[in-house]
Amino acid sequence: MSAPPRSRAERRRDTEHRLAHDVDVWVASASPDGAPYLVPLSFDWDGEALLLATPADSPTGGNLAATRTTRLGLGLTRDVVMIEGPVEVLHMDALPKHQGDRFAERTGFDPRGLTTSYRWFRITPQRIQAWREENELSGRDLMRDGRWLP
Repeated sequence: MSAPPRSRAERRRDTEHRLAHDVDVWVASASPDGAPYLVPLSFDWDGEALLLATPADSPTGGNLAATRTTRLGLGLTRDVVMIEGPVEVLHMDALPKHQGDRFAERTGFDPRGLTTSYRWFRITPQRIQAWREENELSGRDLMRDGRWLP
């Protein structure tokens, strides 16, 4: 038997906790012709957007740069947060040093000194959903159009 459904306020608190404390997220992208691609990447959350880094010429890097959109999956399959939003593409040297330092400290990975050409990808959530079981499917929307729902 599943636990009773959480309120929207509880789900938002749980989601904000995941964003602040989790380190990895599933990144779904598609090529311009629609070929799907899914990969886990480390991220940093600054309270407004998620910052990711991946090689510029990787399937994910190419897809994100070409389509400028993604869907992210955070958490477990029975306690999931789904995030959709536009992608801003930044060259390594375009990100302020303190943001790169924060990313490296939080994730344990610093792409700035690698010989492979990496880019930063900043995703600003426009839609966030969270649910655990079927009884939480109703009301799973926590954010729409970049605004938290009351």
